[in-house]
Amino acid sequence: MARRRAEPPLSTYRAKRDFDRTPEPAGDSSAPTAGAAPRFVVQRHRARRRHYDLRFEVDGVLASWAVPKGPTLDPGVRRLAVHVEDHPIEYLDFEGVIPAGEYGGGDVIVWDIGTWSLTRGDDARAEIDAGELHVEVSGEKLAGRFALVRSRRGRSGSGQDEWLLVHADDDHAVRGWDAEDHPRSVLSGRTNDEVAADPEWTWRSDTPAAEARVRVGAGDGDAPADEARVRSRSSSGDEALASQAVTDPSEWRGPTDDELAALDALGSGGRWTFVGRELKLTNLDKALFPGRDGSAPVTKRDLVRYHALVAPTVLPYLAGRPVNTNRFPAGVDEPGFWHTSLPSHAPDWISRWDNPDAGKRKTHAVVDHPATLAWLANFAAVELHAWTARVDDVSRPTWALFDIDPGTDTTFDEVVALARLHRTALDHLGVVGRPKVTGRRGVQIWVPIEPRYSFEETRAWAETISRAIGATLPELVSWEWRVDARGGRARLDYTQNAANKTLVAPYSARPSAGAPVSVPIEWDELDDPDLRPDRWTVRTVVDRIAEVGDPFRALLGVHQELPSLT
Repeated sequence: MARRRAEPPLSTYRAKRDFDRTPEPAGDSSAPTAGAAPRFVVQRHRARRRHYDLRFEVDGVLASWAVPKGPTLDPGVRRLAVHVEDHPIEYLDFEGVIPAGEYGGGDVIVWDIGTWSLTRGDDARAEIDAGELHVEVSGEKLAGRFALVRSRRGRSGSGQDEWLLVHADDDHAVRGWDAEDHPRSVLSGRTNDEVAADPEWTWRSDTPAAEARVRVGAGDGDAPADEARVRSRSSSGDEALASQAVTDPSEWRGPTDDELAALDALGSGGRWTFVGRELKLTNLDKALFPGRDGSAPVTKRDLVRYHALVAPTVLPYLAGRPVNTNRFPAGVDEPGFWHTSLPSHAPDWISRWDNPDAGKRKTHAVVDHPATLAWLANFAAVELHAWTARVDDVSRPTWALFDIDPGTDTTFDEVVALARLHRTALDHLGVVGRPKVTGRRGVQIWVPIEPRYSFEETRAWAETISRAIGATLPELVSWEWRVDARGGRARLDYTQNAANKTLVAPYSARPSAGAPVSVPIEWDELDDPDLRPDRWTVRTVVDRIAEVGDPFRALLGVHQELPSLT
């Protein structure tokens, strides 16, 4: 039988990527240095799902496998390894961020790196083609003999065969060894969260791969700053919104220990200086939220503290946008009211925007400074709702929204089932989005879009997807406006994609016992049996952010076209 003609090196890799957007190297299939030991790398890669990329230098490229649970030194454990396309040699020390919306979008660290050798034969490519690769590695974390054995062929044309990765029972074996217990990069010492928040390197796609790595903030050529932000998430989310903010995003920080101590020392009220702004705080010991599950009530001081602590995370979703608030001056056990105008007694340093389309000119707060968040907490603004459009063009939204609004008989398991259908629909369309629990009973899906569509276009696009999802589970969905007419079923509310309509902002508190919070989550968290829409509160969500980061941060600066649905 004639041997199938081999494809050019890296052809599959290049076909899956748009190098005008991704910072990844295009690669030049250069040969290894003569006499040098071949190298290997393992990268911890958080894309749609976290996995580890295991790569061996073979014939001038990196033969690559995706290992969902990571390699292990435990000889009694077999790991699934999916054979993927060869990658360029430059990937050996690639550590940074691939833009959301691109193939493999997510953050990458160099989890381990070193050299390797064959333990059988002398032709690695032949062993890979035969479905069995036996190697010995010498890395910072991994050492000893490994075997990769093909166990199942992928679907025809997919090229993604399933292999098993096993460590030998040799002197380097360690029973119970888990990659997740060793989360830091061997190059920078940083975690994925730290790299995602502040990438050190980016890659330029318009230069040879050997010259493509450029330190962030240097050498961006003649590309306009806004265009560079759209192309690459190598700039932080704060920088991506810098042009929309009145204040310098370098001031987007949380409180110092001294500032927190000063807040605690105020008694019932007084003057507090936070990030250079002086605030007059009042009634700090007033209970705004009753306690939950036996916990103490949440006071206004607690809400001020929470707004201050969460400021660096939440400001990218508020800056440059008018903000509506839902206020509860008497506490959430009493009726609240919507407040859209900035009061005349607000401090002069709060940024503001005059709405020219209001019948009577209305001035909105623009929340672009940590102290503004703290002031709003003192103002008993429990809920924060930012517009989906920015003040520079309030007729063009930058988010498309899907709101799964439960009915009286809808269980949270049913809400999750509907959210998973949104995940499937967006995956099918190649659109990036993320879910968010509402802090009450529902789930929302947020999708970043190019600010060139009208609200009518955005709403029509969202309605088409919602109707298709509703047709999949019609027994769970009603399209009636009135709650009492829905027969207890959920509504997929696409109508929030309209001028002046808003959904609760990421990390905003909700007016319920315990001060629950609307929290962005990863798609995989929909499968967590402990997930609840009001799982996190103002007292617990800061720890979650410190532990897992902000899932919506991957959406900042991403501009997507709305794909045709016809």
